[in-house]
Amino acid sequence: MSDFEIKGWCPSALRPMRSGDGLIVRVRPHGGRISSAQAKGIAELSMRHGNGLIDLTGRANLQIRGIREDSHEPLVAGLAQLGLIDADAQTETQRNILVAPFWTEGDDTQSLVGELERALAARLLGLPQKFGFAVDCGSTRLLTSAPADIRIERDISGQLLVRADGTPRGRAVARSEAIHVAISLAEWFVASGGTRDGRGRMAAHIAAGAKRPDVVAGGARPSPAAASQAPGLRTTGALIGLAFGQLQSATLEFLAGLAPGLRMTPWRMILVEGLRAMPEHDGLVMRGDDPLLRIVACTGAPACPEAKAETRQFATALAPHVPQDAHLHVSGCAKGCAQQAPAALTIVGTPAGCALIADGTTRDAPFKTIAIKDLPAAVAGFGGRHV
Repeated sequence: MSDFEIKGWCPSALRPMRSGDGLIVRVRPHGGRISSAQAKGIAELSMRHGNGLIDLTGRANLQIRGIREDSHEPLVAGLAQLGLIDADAQTETQRNILVAPFWTEGDDTQSLVGELERALAARLLGLPQKFGFAVDCGSTRLLTSAPADIRIERDISGQLLVRADGTPRGRAVARSEAIHVAISLAEWFVASGGTRDGRGRMAAHIAAGAKRPDVVAGGARPSPAAASQAPGLRTTGALIGLAFGQLQSATLEFLAGLAPGLRMTPWRMILVEGLRAMPEHDGLVMRGDDPLLRIVACTGAPACPEAKAETRQFATALAPHVPQDAHLHVSGCAKGCAQQAPAALTIVGTPAGCALIADGTTRDAPFKTIAIKDLPAAVAGFGGRHV
């Protein structure tokens, strides 16, 4: 189950990736937020230069799909006018920051993110392209399951801490030193050989025996982790879900007309600022018990050239059969782009049919390979299993 190509990098605006439906251009919002004007601009550019489909990724970025070769340059020009383009591809790649979305004006979140962005733009550290930071400094941690290598959080007393991913504790820091410590930890990662083949990650580096550096030495225990998030109203707005993390340009334009800004999340949900009622529109997941939230599915064929099967139509049809306490992952190939973590049941498209993996990932050995027509019965039989 390894008949796929690992590219080892993610697309960006300045360095798009070719897919089955054209070029993919990834937009990395500053501070995890886009203004209403930026959202409307992205929607218009998607319709003009792409196929009108936009993905919200597990790293809380937006991907504009179906871009034609001759449209990439004018698309980038349009994004630059919206303030969404970095000075160069290296700066863009290094600005890989996840932001907990429920911040309020005046707390530390946005000031920390702004300072971190400026620090990263000021120097090129040589970090791997998937290496990232998380600014998660609310009273409870929201990003524990999201991919990040250096985490700025709070400890159980409410003080800021900097923690290397893969370690249970971090160093308590004053607000004025948080970004310096985070950048120093990134420099240590590179200097101590963490980059390896260019795709190195902090947790793997530490698990391989790298000694945690003095810069983050300490016994500060992080604040408790919050429960998994579901669509609904929050004090800062309405958290709405997107089936499989994808929306039409018209849907993004609709959301942009409701609020001053939209905050991206790694849960394939968008926080629409300031709303006091859930919006109604096609393509939005509004209820926490919607079975679509129990399924993760990649783009699949034909949009992805690596995929051996269509995925999202199958996933939608299978949704009613997924037990409430189970989680399903549908992947077009064994690469597992949509989710790296284990699921109760993982379905992988192969030339021989649909491979089924219990309590594992796409890289694990399947216990059975079945025809597509037999999938509903197989999914319904997985009640009681959990991620």
